[in-house]
Amino acid sequence: MDQLALLFVLLLGAVVSVPLGDRFGLPSPVLMTLLGIVLAVLDFVPNVDIPPDLILPALLPPLLYAAVRRTSWRQFTANKRPIFLLAVALVFVTTAVVAAVAHSIVPGLPIAAAVALGALVAPPDPVAATAVAGQLGLPRRLVSILEGEGLFNDVTAIVLYHVAIAAAISGSFSVQGAALDFLLSAVVAVAVGLGLGWAANRLMDSLGDPTLQISLTLLVPYASYVLAEELHGSGVLAVLTTALFLAEYANNADDVMTRLAGHTFWNIVDTLVTGVAFGLIGLELHNAIRTASGRWGEMLGWAAAIVGVVVFVRLLWLLPATWLTKRLHAKRDLDEDIPTSSRETVVMWWAGMRGVASVALALAIPLETENGGPFPNRDEMIFIAFGVIMVTLVVQGLSLPWLVRKLGVQADTDSEKEFEKSLAVRAAKAAKRRLRELGETEDLSDELTEQLLRRAFDIGYRISPDLGEDERREAHEQRARRIKLVRRVQAEMLSAARHEVLAARSEAGANPEVVDRVLRHLDVRSLK
Repeated sequence: MDQLALLFVLLLGAVVSVPLGDRFGLPSPVLMTLLGIVLAVLDFVPNVDIPPDLILPALLPPLLYAAVRRTSWRQFTANKRPIFLLAVALVFVTTAVVAAVAHSIVPGLPIAAAVALGALVAPPDPVAATAVAGQLGLPRRLVSILEGEGLFNDVTAIVLYHVAIAAAISGSFSVQGAALDFLLSAVVAVAVGLGLGWAANRLMDSLGDPTLQISLTLLVPYASYVLAEELHGSGVLAVLTTALFLAEYANNADDVMTRLAGHTFWNIVDTLVTGVAFGLIGLELHNAIRTASGRWGEMLGWAAAIVGVVVFVRLLWLLPATWLTKRLHAKRDLDEDIPTSSRETVVMWWAGMRGVASVALALAIPLETENGGPFPNRDEMIFIAFGVIMVTLVVQGLSLPWLVRKLGVQADTDSEKEFEKSLAVRAAKAAKRRLRELGETEDLSDELTEQLLRRAFDIGYRISPDLGEDERREAHEQRARRIKLVRRVQAEMLSAARHEVLAARSEAGANPEVVDRVLRHLDVRSLK
């Protein structure tokens, strides 16, 4: 098997793992990691040959962009306090404790290298957290916090990692210099993100065609990441800023085709890239086995110690941080999402899985220092990082569904239905209000106006069937049954038409472009 065949196996696994995960109640990223581990121990499967400095820029931009599409700037600003405590403060604390423990137990590990190790294992993976939380039906407030933590902790950890690596390579470290680098990296990233977001938004308006607009959304995250890194900024924060800008300002309510096609496109990208990323994590077992050859007992002990530090520091931090957040939570903070019970705090603790960023940062550790010598304890650092990733991702990922069921942490479906109902009412009222405005300028008969008023009610009813009184709901259900019958018959008619047109494609003298154009017309009619 060559590298290309291995890539196709991972892509196929990414597709198959989704229905398998749904069937067995397991997160698909965890299943892909297990697939990677199985492939890693097979003799005919080659070792992955990807330059470490390409892993982050190749995988993170689309994954981050896809994750941000599911949230909003309003949600981030409302949750700035819990996100700061988790994404910034917890990363610093975890880095410091891991560095102290690693420096004391791994012989010859310099403090700068220990800090780099702490930074690369500190951030929980945003992709894993979002994928797992979305499949388990967790309360929306927990999903919001996990998403915010996952998206911002990489920024903090990666900047810390680069500062520590620079200190380990040069042999010198300055607290003031590190703080200045951290600040400049953030400023440059935000500037790049906002600039590219604004430019992309203007360019989308001029492109017009949905295919071109969606293609641009794939290029923009990569451009944002690469440009920020070239200017010595944080590529992750730049992508995050660009994605939030576009999510906030690039939405045209009437651009239906672009929105539907873009949603489908990014679901596909998210599924495939996530699968490949976590499959690559499992395949790194090759390197871990080679690194630990002849020193299994010693290195497993080091890895176990750091795993314990990473897991329990998160718990020991979450308990007071959650308490503090509740104390600071005021009645005016209506939109702030915080855990409401100790059970939710436990779920948040156990959802702290490491993943793509940790693997990429571990593999990106330089081979040499500035004086030409080998980077200190590089193999040991990679093995420890792999141990942390495997335990947190596989063990916690496989047991998290059981823990959620055991603790009974579930989404508040009643409040979600109430919110959905309120949106349905607003949508129906907006439609009626617009109908009245048009009635003043258009020549609408009473019969037509009454018919359109019923359709305005139908808009809200189809969103939330609980709208309206029983009699009105029963009348609507009768109309809905008639419409359903008409649509079923119409669907059969359109299906016959599509089959006939498609059959003409293989006939002698048929122009396939004309056939495809007619077929697209029928397909669009079928969506209405």
